[in-house]
Amino acid sequence: MRQTARGTLLVLLLTFSLSAHYLINDHLISPKAGEVIERIGSELQQKTGIHAYVIASNDRLEKRANLYTYVKKYEKSLSKPWVAILFLPNNKRLGILVSGPDLQKAYDDSRVKKYAVDILGSADSNSQQSKYDVAMVQAYSELADELAAAKGAELTQTIKNEGQWIVKVITWLVYLGAVLVFWVYFGRPIYMRIRHGKQQ
Repeated sequence: MRQTARGTLLVLLLTFSLSAHYLINDHLISPKAGEVIERIGSELQQKTGIHAYVIASNDRLEKRANLYTYVKKYEKSLSKPWVAILFLPNNKRLGILVSGPDLQKAYDDSRVKKYAVDILGSADSNSQQSKYDVAMVQAYSELADELAAAKGAELTQTIKNEGQWIVKVITWLVYLGAVLVFWVYFGRPIYMRIRHGKQQ
């Protein structure tokens, strides 16, 4: 029974890896996250003609290795014009590469990377797999939205700003909690002393 289940899972994983077009994956991104990337990439290509990829690799590069030189090993899998998020966790490197200089103006490099870096650098209880999945999907979604906007198109498959809105609400709740703690332990006692001092 276990062998049958394992065989079925292997078939599903192989089916996904064979049908994947926009995710070039070295077993770092889960099939579920890969499906999201594929949907977004397909819509982006249909509406803008731009091919956006995520290349997630376990390769280890030398310290100042050129990412454009490295990405040549994937050239046969990349259709022009292309933009690629290159994720190399073993080197702690994250880059965005383009097939031509005109595409560099179609997105904000630092903004797209921030979507991934904030997740990858977070100190929480989420698994490494979850961080890789969320980081790549969020960065890819933002990249696709910006590329589409540059072409006057709008995508329906991307993750919009609702997630960022939730993060902002949580941030404000943390700030509010800090203010309340300060008030209870420091502000209120000082206020009460001043008030009682005046009454005497």
